[in-house]
Amino acid sequence: MNASLNEKLRKVKWGKYKTSALFEPQKITKMLSKEDLSDKFCFPAYSSESTNNGIIGYTDSPEFICNEEHPIFVTFGDHTRSFNIATKSFSVLDNVKVLLPSIHNIRCLLWIITAWQKKIPNLGYARHWKIAKNCVVELPTKDGKIDFDFMESFIAELETQQIAELSAYLKVSGFDNYELSDEELNALQKFAKFDNDNWGTYTVGNLFEKIPTKKLPYKAKELPKQPTDDYVLPCLTSSFQNQGLNYYAPKTGATVINNVISLPSNSDVYRAYYQSRDFTVLSDSYAIRWKLAENKPTPNQYLFMTMCINKVTDLPIYSYKNKLGGWNVVKNKNIRLPEKNGKIDFAFMEAFISAMKKIVIADVVDYSDAKINATKKVVSSE
Repeated sequence: MNASLNEKLRKVKWGKYKTSALFEPQKITKMLSKEDLSDKFCFPAYSSESTNNGIIGYTDSPEFICNEEHPIFVTFGDHTRSFNIATKSFSVLDNVKVLLPSIHNIRCLLWIITAWQKKIPNLGYARHWKIAKNCVVELPTKDGKIDFDFMESFIAELETQQIAELSAYLKVSGFDNYELSDEELNALQKFAKFDNDNWGTYTVGNLFEKIPTKKLPYKAKELPKQPTDDYVLPCLTSSFQNQGLNYYAPKTGATVINNVISLPSNSDVYRAYYQSRDFTVLSDSYAIRWKLAENKPTPNQYLFMTMCINKVTDLPIYSYKNKLGGWNVVKNKNIRLPEKNGKIDFAFMEAFISAMKKIVIADVVDYSDAKINATKKVVSSE
């Protein structure tokens, strides 16, 4: 945060407010399960997960309707303490509270729910609403009332600052060049025309092998969640947050691996991730690598194959109650990969992922430019 924003905070007058006076809990009558969801539907379904803004899938029959009377709702993940703002009609799964805010300004809501979350202690995999519902938060005040104008202007200026830093990073890193090459454009066009003949079936265990790792003498709750001192090596667990890397251990005595695919073996979400940087395995998870001597995958090709693995592992049918299992199960799963002349088409995978990265970067650049222009008016009016 720059000096200007810090100076503004020092001049603020603060008041204490009950969150119960700002948000009204809503009754939930249609609790969904993963089996009710489909990518073919268009209304989001929120879970207690903290990834993907809480959205775990989509439904065709939303319970909570966003309209002129109620344009915004807030969801609260009871286990994860995660808040999400919903501006489109939606439904929820178990362990989610739905709140109707008395404030409809998204920037002000971001300020308030951030302050609120800091008041809720982390009880691990426990329910937090019993504490959250009684929280009192400190908010900027003016003339004895919540200063919404200050909060909106402050968040707008903070957004502008962060987006400007993002734009600078993209430029320095060379990511501002997002023009598609002929090969990348051809890959996108080819993918749009793919049919069954363009895909081959491969058994996971014939392509990948599990990496043996040393058992670490730590439990997750004993480890820091931020790198500190000698604890600098990310540790893999079954968590779906931050790609499963939420704890840090010393490198001494650990098996350091990178450029591999990680999977959970005991989870509610069996999602594979490509891990490009150094990490080690802590618990309830494992890592696999390409085992064939030829065609060692590049990072882009690993990313493509990770998506293909998720087609058979990251499914609503798998949960704590109906476990997928570990490598002994996954190695026998069949995945579909693009083929050319009867062989895996690595060149296509490389070009396709490269094109997708550029498309995402182009969206980020467009978003940052539009966001900066839109917030200038808010900041200048303060």
